[in-house]
Amino acid sequence: MVTTPQDFSEAVKRANPGDKIVLANGVWADFDAVFHAEGTANSPIHLVAETPGKVILSGQSSLRLAGNYLIVSGLVFRDGYTPRSEVISFRRDSNHLANNSRVTNTVIDSYSNPDRTQRDLWVGMYGRNNTFDFNHLENKTNAGPTMAVRLNTEESQENGHRIANNYFGPRPVLGSNGGETLRIGTSHYSLTHSGTVVEDNFFDRCSGEVEIISNKSGGNIYRGNTFHASRGTLTLRHGNGTLIENNLFDGAGEPYTGGVRVINAEQTIRNNYFKDLTGIRFSGALVIMNGVPNSPINRYHQVNGAVIERNTFDQVSSIELGEGSDSERSAVPVNSKLQNNIVLGKGGVNPFHLHDEVSGIAFADNLGSGGWPEAIASGFSKLESPTQIGERGWIQPSAGAGAVGPYGVALSATGVDWYPKASAASPFEGGAVVSLKPGTDVLFDALQEANAGDQFILEPGDYLESRIITLSVPVSIKAEDRGSARLSFERPQLFKLTGNGGLQLDGVTVTGRSAPDGSGNSLVGTSSSDGSNNHLLDLKNSRFEDFDVNRGFSVVAASKGSFFDRIDVENSEFENISGPVFKLDAETDDYGIYNAEYLEISDSSFTRIGKTVASVYRGGTDESTFGPHVLVTGSSFETIGSGDVPIMDLHGIQYVKFSGNNVIAANPVALTLTTGKPELDFSANKLDGAPADTFATTVDLRGKN
Repeated sequence: MVTTPQDFSEAVKRANPGDKIVLANGVWADFDAVFHAEGTANSPIHLVAETPGKVILSGQSSLRLAGNYLIVSGLVFRDGYTPRSEVISFRRDSNHLANNSRVTNTVIDSYSNPDRTQRDLWVGMYGRNNTFDFNHLENKTNAGPTMAVRLNTEESQENGHRIANNYFGPRPVLGSNGGETLRIGTSHYSLTHSGTVVEDNFFDRCSGEVEIISNKSGGNIYRGNTFHASRGTLTLRHGNGTLIENNLFDGAGEPYTGGVRVINAEQTIRNNYFKDLTGIRFSGALVIMNGVPNSPINRYHQVNGAVIERNTFDQVSSIELGEGSDSERSAVPVNSKLQNNIVLGKGGVNPFHLHDEVSGIAFADNLGSGGWPEAIASGFSKLESPTQIGERGWIQPSAGAGAVGPYGVALSATGVDWYPKASAASPFEGGAVVSLKPGTDVLFDALQEANAGDQFILEPGDYLESRIITLSVPVSIKAEDRGSARLSFERPQLFKLTGNGGLQLDGVTVTGRSAPDGSGNSLVGTSSSDGSNNHLLDLKNSRFEDFDVNRGFSVVAASKGSFFDRIDVENSEFENISGPVFKLDAETDDYGIYNAEYLEISDSSFTRIGKTVASVYRGGTDESTFGPHVLVTGSSFETIGSGDVPIMDLHGIQYVKFSGNNVIAANPVALTLTTGKPELDFSANKLDGAPADTFATTVDLRGKN
């Protein structure tokens, strides 16, 4: 039993095969744990918690393993972030690696660097024959894969690692490249054999970027895993000879959920079940990419010798063949087979999209719902009435086609049994309900002790706040009756979101009349002083007026490095606002980083807005993200900006819906297209009383950077 870091270091020095080092229950703050010892196959050396889950490594803590036959279990990392490049590392340094060792029954929860742009790993695997199993990793919000297998020395290649029965909890949208949940290898070592087995893991809402798993080495196996409601795909980005079998890809109908993206040579995808996947293009249920002729090692190698057989695609939106075809990616797939699969498109619609010539793929003995493109139709037959079995309605194999269960892994068979898995409930629910009476600093005082999900009900009257309210948890503030609670503030901001901060305003009237006459005021701002996880903002049934004491007063202003999962605006009024109402353009470095994934406005009105209603900026040309998205429906806009100011200024946007709106005295939406194939919907709008479906000026920079 050890009770201090010094005791631990001494115990490690004395450790012999078969010994067990027990960390005493409690919080171990800023603990730089180095577990370097030599066990044997029959007598490993253990590092364990006194009670699993009761040893908390917090602050600037990390764990490094080196030596042979070591086992770590029962630890929890939370309430801090690693000062190193990795939280748990299977090496002490580049010369001292761990082999034949295991980390199990351990948790890393929200242990993220407060600066979202700072890259690190939560788990870095080195050496050979190591195991990472029955662990729980949840809510990484800064850049860098959650977990990576490193092949940067010969001693870490052909490694035989096993990653099994782990719970990979939600990985929120990062808003830039670098949000993978698991990466094996890098492009530099992509032609190297890794031989890592990834089996029976549960990937729950792992949506950091387009690559849930980034495979960048050869000879790996992905078997029996479940991907639940996770945006993106298991991507065979680099490396050859990968096997993907017996996995369940269940999108649960969530946006951008996908299956497998195929690149490189000799890849086998067999006996997997793909269900309720909505993704298209790079996040389709199955994506077979075009390659680059004579590709450099870091680009796209041609698909050659892929075998895709005995899979079931059940209610999927798209299967993309020759995806990415352009002047650079012109090498079509060759020597490949797609056979004995069942393919049912969502709603009976054909899911196949052909982007180039596909004669290099042999289609045979597939069954499906019909409507196939002529180029592949000879390889399909009609599945007249698919037989569904079990309570989940799995499609039964038929005539030698389709996946044969079991596939995937149950949630309960992964992670640890003493730490709760992530809830799917709204973050604005589940807390206390507190009634407040009008007065000065009432909200400031009440919110100092707020817990996640608390709801604060404002009785009718006037509320004046003289101090900035910092929110690190999601809370709701609701008027007892719509418009009966009037809120004003005397500082440059009223709410500052940090950490896990989120805000729902419902039925409140907010005025900016009492705010100081200074540049850059806003009702809601952001800060990374307590970490910058993904924020949620919900404004509904509310009124925002007289934000005009200076020329740059916004309702929402995101700071550099902060990110909103969603900003939802419903049935609300905005009048006399001098600055951009939604200022989401702090990231101008052109690295593909941006401030908000979704801005959705419905049934709302904007009157006398001094500048653009929304300024949204996403720079760069990276293809790893899906956003930003801007949806504006059923709303009215009158007297927006002046001179050349557009009604909205959207740069690098990936999805725009501006539909069913009424616009008076405003310039069109300004669109700057930088990458991808953005979806644009301008329909059923009225401009100064006349129909105006097309209501945008567009600058297309794609291919010019």
